[in-house]
Amino acid sequence: MTAAVTERDAPRSRGALLARQAGAGVGEAVLAGLVALVVTAVGLTAFSMVHWPAFNSSNVTRALTTVGQVFAAALVIAAIALTRRAGTLRGWLGAPWLAKTLSWLGISTFVTFTLGMPLAATKLYLFGVSVDQEFRTEFLTRLTDSPVPHDMTYVDLPPFYPSGWFWIGGRVADVLGMAGWATFKPYAIGSIAVAAVISLVLWSKLIRADWAIAVTAAVTAIVLAYASPEAYSAVIVLLLPPALILAWGALHRPEGGKAGTAGGWGAVLGTGLFLGLGATFYTLYFLLAAFAVALMGLLAAGLAVRERRAADRRAGADGPPAWRAALAPLVRLVAIAAIAGVLAAIVWAPYLLKTLSSPTASTGTAQHYLPESGSELFFPMVEFSLRGALCLIGVIWLVLRAGSSRRAQALGMGVVAVYLWTVLSMTATVAKTTLLSFRLEPILLALLAAAGAFGVVEGTRAIYQALNEPGRFRLMVTVVTVVAALAFTQDIPHVLAPEITTAYTDTDGNGQRADQRNPSAVAHYGEVDKALLAQTGRPRSDTVVLTADTSFLAFYPYYGFQALTPHYANPLADFQGRAATIKQWSTLKSSSALLDALAASPWRAPDAFLFRNSGDSYTLKLAEDVYPNDPNVKRYAVPFSKELFADPRFTTTEIGPFALVTIRR
Repeated sequence: MTAAVTERDAPRSRGALLARQAGAGVGEAVLAGLVALVVTAVGLTAFSMVHWPAFNSSNVTRALTTVGQVFAAALVIAAIALTRRAGTLRGWLGAPWLAKTLSWLGISTFVTFTLGMPLAATKLYLFGVSVDQEFRTEFLTRLTDSPVPHDMTYVDLPPFYPSGWFWIGGRVADVLGMAGWATFKPYAIGSIAVAAVISLVLWSKLIRADWAIAVTAAVTAIVLAYASPEAYSAVIVLLLPPALILAWGALHRPEGGKAGTAGGWGAVLGTGLFLGLGATFYTLYFLLAAFAVALMGLLAAGLAVRERRAADRRAGADGPPAWRAALAPLVRLVAIAAIAGVLAAIVWAPYLLKTLSSPTASTGTAQHYLPESGSELFFPMVEFSLRGALCLIGVIWLVLRAGSSRRAQALGMGVVAVYLWTVLSMTATVAKTTLLSFRLEPILLALLAAAGAFGVVEGTRAIYQALNEPGRFRLMVTVVTVVAALAFTQDIPHVLAPEITTAYTDTDGNGQRADQRNPSAVAHYGEVDKALLAQTGRPRSDTVVLTADTSFLAFYPYYGFQALTPHYANPLADFQGRAATIKQWSTLKSSSALLDALAASPWRAPDAFLFRNSGDSYTLKLAEDVYPNDPNVKRYAVPFSKELFADPRFTTTEIGPFALVTIRR
């Protein structure tokens, strides 16, 4: 009777344990995130109160960045020391909360100084509002204007790019009463800091607390150097290494479950939540992570079958069919997919539903890009640099520990997944597309950095024991590690120098350049906005503007008739069809013909045109997809005769280099 009750109550107790473990982990992650937010807010506010010189014309902010990094390193070292000696210290020095708090403060301070100090004299984030950062700013501006997800450019379309990171940022901007473009920098830095400390919490649930701090610091430094310009993907890169270890723990459980655990279902939940988060933030990294987890599931199923057959041979008796052993890991894999699918539907359902009734573009998609880095395999471990050394140590550790360490197995499968994806991407060029493998370099670096950190820790310990534990060996290792870490971290502003410089040379939404040079034509956007509001009598969110100066849409939440390039256009928008229509409009001979053509447009016609003034005509400089060429975009000019807008139903206003034409209907 007692055994029956125990067996019947086991699922209930396991569920209660899962709830307690998940609740404790989430609670700690929330607390760590709050600490990071406070550090970022205080730091960026303090930076903004001083009139700093521009980064690209002075070394002052570079010097203060180094000072901040040294201070952050001191906090991290203190946290590791307190964690290692927690059992020998008395009073508050031995309290676990002190070491945890110092580690959170150290990591978030490192992020804040490394990114915030070099950008202290500009309101723009890395890369300013140039190239890809333009459409990202446009997306944030769109979701600042409205909490309802919309395409960044086109009216009446759901977003194609996942809106999760941008939606949160838009709500932050709305609460703070800030414009979307002005929120981008503090939100990007804050989100990276929060993700870094949350990854630390996750690491600490998987490995020793002191190791967790060291590994998190190493991965965060790599991510800041090579992934931070794309802030919303950097968040996923930070979390991916521990998430893969979590996934492997969920899928491969040869012990059959340990006492005091939830039987691996906590890991299933965590992995599903991570993949779901990835799907709402960044499609490519979600697909790569899902690919890696799927490989893990298949490998775990194969290992389970092999172990069952080996057990049957040892027992000398035939049990249930060995293939049934594969069901457990496959069921867990399906559960992970189900959890991720529910979260992914939050941002993907509107777009997928729309595709059922609307055609999508077959060419000119985001996959049509193959730079030189995407045509080669990336081997950072053979570089003669600190980064190369860390990655090489990581590769050595992965190979040596592949048979005995679950951490090495998980990270190793992540590395294999990246290289497999890269080969598949290059193979896909035969089908006139790619899988954008060049964007996976930050993930590979993060995985190898985590492995390298483990290699350094375990390698130095092995050497220490082999040398009969010499007295000053640990001090020597600590000094060398700290020197190498500071040498790498202080070089991060050099690595990001082009991105930082662009943040100072681009003109911001206030019409100013942070380097105090003459602003670009963007300085006239404010006047254009006032004229549009006055002449159309409509709110910005109910006005469609046809313009080639699409950075205007990054600062003001007007809808555009055409996107920046076909590769960032919503596949539902028919970029090529719109381009052909614009060119056809430019060939018309009279205002009446143009008005009739606008009325017959298959899409909502522009309420205004924002041209560049060019002699006897107004011009738009549009783009077309020319993949497989590199560059993959070709620019061409479309001139409109000024006579087309002679009808009194058009109102033309010249503002700086622009000609604004509004339509009275």
